[in-house]
Amino acid sequence: MCAAPRRPAPARKAAIPQVSWRNPQPAPIVLISGPEEVCAERATAAIRDYLRAEDPSLEVSDLRADDYSVGSLLGLASPSLFGEPRLLRISGVEKCSDAFLAEALAYLEHPQEGATVLLRHTGASVRGKKLLDAIRGGTGGGVEVPCAAVKRDSDRFDFAAGEFTAARKKIASPALRSLVSAFADDLTELAAACQQLIADVPGDITEQIVERYYGGRVETSAFVVADTAIAGRYGDALIALRHALASGADPVPLVAAVAMKLRTMARVAGTRESSGALAARLGMKDWQVDRARRDLSGWTESTLGMAIQAVARADADVKGASRDPIFALERMVTVIATRAPFGS
Repeated sequence: MCAAPRRPAPARKAAIPQVSWRNPQPAPIVLISGPEEVCAERATAAIRDYLRAEDPSLEVSDLRADDYSVGSLLGLASPSLFGEPRLLRISGVEKCSDAFLAEALAYLEHPQEGATVLLRHTGASVRGKKLLDAIRGGTGGGVEVPCAAVKRDSDRFDFAAGEFTAARKKIASPALRSLVSAFADDLTELAAACQQLIADVPGDITEQIVERYYGGRVETSAFVVADTAIAGRYGDALIALRHALASGADPVPLVAAVAMKLRTMARVAGTRESSGALAARLGMKDWQVDRARRDLSGWTESTLGMAIQAVARADADVKGASRDPIFALERMVTVIATRAPFGS
């Protein structure tokens, strides 16, 4: 017997467009997803400014999906007497109420003309998944603006570089590295620092300018300590350490900065790949690989291992294992800078 001909599989709906938070485009439904609030706030402001530039009479309304009054979504999205464009900014979708979820799903089937509904979901929970799936499946004619967490050093570097590129402003690579190091733990502060330099500095931004603005930051001082110790400049490293501590540096991030440098060196040590290939494989930048290879000059597998052990001990000490965190830092710097056991 001949097999019956197979029916063609139903065509899948194309996934909705994903657009950069730096240049989002409005649509009837805009889903801003992901945990990075700095990027989400930028995207929200950019869409508002875009719509307002098209029509200054834009009506902007805010709703909370977790504290929702029945009928609010359709009421605010419906055209007014004069038909002004509307922008609805809805936050807390990851905590949305059942009433909001039901009305939002119904709204996707019949979006109102002239309305832009912007939904913010941080991804902190699976609440609202049915709504997200419907939007991503194409219902309502939406776009998604992903705002993934910026965690890795390379991600922060890309973020800061993008700030200057978007402003058509040149910044030297060492200056960018110093700036990112100075705000390694707070993307909001890094974004603000970038914007301050863009606004204040008329020409290109150099490392000296960054040092003048943000040289007192703990993380910058920490990287000076790390750089001088790894280079074997023992006296300079101790002076930098004391300066950092006198400036109010916290020992914990100071040790973390040294640890990060040594980890990068360890990952690069012994490899013969090109900088570009190694950077791609390790999730780093070419300049980070080149810098780590320069830092490795004069180091051996044995001395690098000893330095990493010294940092691990210092990390435990400054987090409570020792009553004298300052001595712990000085011992760590001594081992790294002299490349010899402490007291030898």
